[in-house]
Parts: sequence; structure tokens; C-alpha cells
Amino acid sequence: MPRGMNGARNGVRGPRNSISDRPGWLRLLLRRQRWLLRPMAWGGLAVLVLAVGTMMVRSTEPGGTLDRLRHGLADDAADAGMRVSRIVIEGRANTPAPVLQQALGIRVGDPILGVSIGWAEARIERLSWVAHATVERRLPGTIVVRLIERRPFAIWQNHGKFTLIDRDGNVVTNRNVADFRSLPLVVGAGAPPAAARLIDGLNAAPSLQRRVVAAVRVDDRRWNLVLKSGMTVRLPEGHAPAAIARLAALDRTYDLLDRPLRFIDLRQPNLLVIRPIEADATPGGGKSGMPIPPGPPRKST
Repeated sequence: MPRGMNGARNGVRGPRNSISDRPGWLRLLLRRQRWLLRPMAWGGLAVLVLAVGTMMVRSTEPGGTLDRLRHGLADDAADAGMRVSRIVIEGRANTPAPVLQQALGIRVGDPILGVSIGWAEARIERLSWVAHATVERRLPGTIVVRLIERRPFAIWQNHGKFTLIDRDGNVVTNRNVADFRSLPLVVGAGAPPAAARLIDGLNAAPSLQRRVVAAVRVDDRRWNLVLKSGMTVRLPEGHAPAAIARLAALDRTYDLLDRPLRFIDLRQPNLLVIRPIEADATPGGGKSGMPIPPGPPRKST
């Protein structure tokens, strides 16, 4: 029996000897281009996901499909009596009420399910007084607004304008600044972000802090303190709190701040420079790097 026939009977295909046994041109093309098809498939899937995501985002925007559906359901609920009947504000101390109401954008009588909580929170947090805001919907008819306001920390004077700043140096407002006149005054460009460390150092030395009228930022590097007596204290760059503590200790020992001095220079860690007021009339007057002569001892109390 021929070998080819025996192989056919046993179910084993012989070698392809005819053109009809070869795969078609399309299959050959797909095999050869398979390395291109897989990235193209992933790219097409990514484009599809991006398109669907874009459609969903746009549908949630004002006027979008989901937004219209939400407003339709809200109107139906409002017809059933679910409207805003009360707005509760918590944590407001300095934020003007009319400004807050306008930012909230919700009024008594509005459909409560039509209120966009996220949009309301975002608008309120754009207000200068507000550090954080949450808006809560309590069915059937209450809206609760909770505020965390920025706390005024200092008054900043720059180019003749006065502004309230918080501890982080953020501008709070430039209105009604006189109502906070008891706050420390910092002056000059770059003062707000550097003010907290300086003021903390002054608060740790209350005997000196009570004498300070203003702290002036010099070249956005260091501070000068202007005292009520007219004296200027020049503080070192980067070490203002340590210099303040040093000055407070010198004052306790020598009554330094009660003397008629034009300035005290503490910019050098191991050197103290002072200039008496009377030295202004003498060219080259003043003392530099000299020991402090003891003044009259303070009366013990």
C-alpha cells in the first residue's frame, strides 16, 4: 500500500503539496502584522475610554445630560415639598454674611435635591476669610454650612497699604484692618511668609515684645525691630529668635533698652554694636564691639 495512503488512513496529514493547502493572503498578512495590531488595539481602547470619560464629565457640567436629569428629579422632589426651608451657618466670625450668601448660591425655597454641594463648597473656599468649608444637605429641607476661617495673625504694611495676614502668610483681607490694630505690624516685601517665626520669638520675650512698634523686613533676608523709643534693633539673617532671646537677657542685666540708644546691632553672634543718640552729633561716634558698661541696677520688686 502506498505510504501516503497509509498515513491518510491513520489520520495523519501528509505534507502540503498543493496551493489549496496554503493559508489565504489575509491570514498571512495578519500573521506578519500581528506585532502592529496589539498596540493599535490598546491605543483604540485608550481612545474609547478617554472619549467615554469626557462625555461623562461634560454631562455633569451645568447644562449637561446628567445635570439636566438631576435638575429634573430635583424639580419633581420639590413639587412633593422637598425644598430648602432652613440654612444653618456654623463657624462664621469675620466672613461678611452677604458675601457668604452670594458664594453659597442657595436660598430658602430652592429644590433641595438640586443643590450642588461640591460647587457650593468650592465657591465658598474662594473667599479670602475661609480656609475650609463643608456644605451638608439634611433632608427634607435643611442646608448646613460649616466654616473654618483664617485667623488674623498680623498686619502687613507694604507700599503704604495695610492688609491682614494669617499665620501661614496668606492674605486675609484689606478691609476693616483697624479693627485688628492690636496685632503685630510687619512691614515690607517678603514679610508675610517670614512673620510667624519672628513673632513667636517676640512672644517668648514679652518684656521686649511690649516695646516693639513694627518689624521691618530688610531685603527679604532679615528683620529690623522698631521700638516705641525710636530705637532700631538690627537682627541677624536666619537667627532672629536667638538674637531676640539674647537681647532680652542683655536688657535684664544691663537695662539696655532703657538707655538713649539710636540702634543696637545684633547681626554678629559674638559682637554687639550700639550707637548712643548723642553720638549722632559726633562724626564717627558710637561704640562697636565693646563690652556693655553696667547701668544702674534695677530695683528689686
